[in-house]
Amino acid sequence: MLDIKNAKHVFKQFLEEYKNKGDLGFDLKVVHTYHVTENAKKLAQGLNLKQEDVELAELIGLLHDIGRFEELKILSKFDSIGFNHAEYGVKMLFEDDLIRKFIQDSEYDKIIKLAIANHSKLAIDEGLDERTLLHCKIIRDSDKLDNFRVKKEEKIESIFPKMVKSKEEIENSTMSETVYNSIKKLECVKLTDRKTPIDYWTCVLAFIFDLNFSISYKIVKENNYVNYLIDRFDYKISDTKEKMEDTRKILNNYIDKKIKIYNYLS
Repeated sequence: MLDIKNAKHVFKQFLEEYKNKGDLGFDLKVVHTYHVTENAKKLAQGLNLKQEDVELAELIGLLHDIGRFEELKILSKFDSIGFNHAEYGVKMLFEDDLIRKFIQDSEYDKIIKLAIANHSKLAIDEGLDERTLLHCKIIRDSDKLDNFRVKKEEKIESIFPKMVKSKEEIENSTMSETVYNSIKKLECVKLTDRKTPIDYWTCVLAFIFDLNFSISYKIVKENNYVNYLIDRFDYKISDTKEKMEDTRKILNNYIDKKIKIYNYLS
C-alpha cells in the first residue's frame, strides 16, 4: 500500500541524520527533490493515470536522488562520472533495505528500482514492461524539468560545487566541438564529453532532446527556460556566443516542432 504522506515524513527524518547540511548543494538537492516529486505528480495526473500510479510516481520522485546525499557526504561535490548516484541510491534502498521505511509493500519494488536506476542514464534500458517504462519516463522528465528551474534560480557555486566555481568561469569558457555537434545532431550530451564550464551548462540545455511528454515541452515553453538559461551569462568569447545563439535557435525550434506534433496526434 502506498502512503505518500508517510514517505515524505520518513524522508524528512532521513535528512535529519546528515551532519553536512551546510555543504554547498545540500539544500539545493532537498528543494530539488520536493520539486521533482511535485513534477512527477503533475505529469502523472496530466497523463490521466489512476491514483495508485500518481502516488507511485510521487514516491519515485521523492527517492530518485537519495544517493546524492551520500555522494555529497563522501565527496563534498557532485561527480556524475566518478560517482553513480542512481546506482548508489538503489543500493541504499534495496540492498540496505532502506526502502521498507518508505513503503511496507514490496509490490512496487521492481518499478521503483528500475525507475531510479534509469533516471540519470543517457537512455532508458531496453526491454522494460509498459508500466515500468512509463514510470521511467515520468521520473526522467520530472528530474529534467526541475534541472531547468535549478539552473535558472540557483547560484552557480551551488549547482556545480567544486566543479564550476563562478559565473565568470562559464562566461570565459569555450564550447567543445563534441558538445556542439551533439546539439546540432539533436542529441543529449554525454557526461564524459564535458570538458569546459560552458559544456556543463550546455549539457543541461540538451536535456530538451530527451523529454517524453507533450506536457513537459509545454512546461519548458511556458517557463521560457531555454532563453533564461542562455541569457543568464554574458559570453566573452565570440565563438562561444555564436554557438550559444545557434543552440538557442535549435532548441526553441525543436520544442515548437514537438508541441505541434503532440497537438496533431492528440
